[in-house]
Amino acid sequence: MAKQRNRRPVRRRDRKGGPSGGRRKPCPYCKDKIEHVDYKDVEGLKRFISEKGKIRSRRITGACRRHQSQIARAVKRARELALLPYVAEGGREDGPRGRGGRDRDRD
Repeated sequence: MAKQRNRRPVRRRDRKGGPSGGRRKPCPYCKDKIEHVDYKDVEGLKRFISEKGKIRSRRITGACRRHQSQIARAVKRARELALLPYVAEGGREDGPRGRGGRDRDRD
C-alpha cells in the first residue's frame, strides 16, 4: 500500500534582499544623464569612498555597472594626482584590530 501525504505544501516567502523589497537604487549618474565620471570632481567622488578610504561597491552606491567602473577609474586617477587620499586620515591604533592589543604590556 502506498503512503498518503496529508501534509500541506510548505510555502516559502520570496524575499529579495530583505526588507527593502528587492528594488535597486537608481544610478546617480544615469539619473542626472551624465555620460562620463570626471576624476576632477573630488566632492562627487567622495560619496563613493568609505571612511577607511575603500571604493564602495555597486550594491552600496546603487551605480550601474558602466558608471561603477568609471567611478573606480576616476577615484584611482584622483588618488594618483593627490586629489583624494589612498587611506583614511588620522585613524586610532588601539581599535579592534589595531596594534595596541594583547602583548603590548607584557613584562
